[in-house]
Amino acid sequence: MLEIAGLCAGYGAVQVLFGLSLAVGGGEAVALIGRNGAGKSTTLKSAMGLTDITAGEIRFEGENITGCPPHAAARAGLGWVPEDRRVFARLTVWENLDVGRRAPRPGAPAWDEDRVLAVFPHLKTLLKRDAGLLSGGEQQMLTVARTLMGQPRMLLLDEPSEGIAPKAVEDLAAALAEIKATGVGILLSEQNRGFAAALADRAVLLDRGRVIGEGRLADLIAEGAQLAACLGV
Repeated sequence: MLEIAGLCAGYGAVQVLFGLSLAVGGGEAVALIGRNGAGKSTTLKSAMGLTDITAGEIRFEGENITGCPPHAAARAGLGWVPEDRRVFARLTVWENLDVGRRAPRPGAPAWDEDRVLAVFPHLKTLLKRDAGLLSGGEQQMLTVARTLMGQPRMLLLDEPSEGIAPKAVEDLAAALAEIKATGVGILLSEQNRGFAAALADRAVLLDRGRVIGEGRLADLIAEGAQLAACLGV
């Protein structure tokens, strides 16, 4: 579904990614693992058209989207869940969901408020509450739910478990597994190995903007040394 080949990208004169290649299939979750500054967020942002790409190619469902603007990436079917969540604080939960609403996409799972609230049942009790009053975990769930209202074929999640309570992390992992089961692909940047292991089918290890390993996260954890070096632990 998503193919990245030989990607070199960064911000202005600062290059972050050096020949990075990876692929994510429909209904598959792939976790980008690495220490801070390894290029995880930059990989996601490059797919969404938020970096300066100097070489390589990004294809989504066969279409070349290299360097396209964010609205074009979203129109193609990529759903972006940023690290800082970016809920509309003065709008209610219901209004946040409504802002993200798009017509169903041919060949993709159809998401409406009933379906996203079935995945995130806790939000049902919060529909009239301003989003700025939610906890961090509730805001993260709302951000994912709002993104689903845009009918994505793939979700790009930047550190989804960061800064939220352990119970909310468990609930979010379960919800994302349910979303994955509908055929939606997931590419996530994640420091929490437990969260990544609960969701990801594969992990890609990054170090200084390069892929240094790839495989099942459980196998990489068992191997130990390379993962420890990648995470700087």
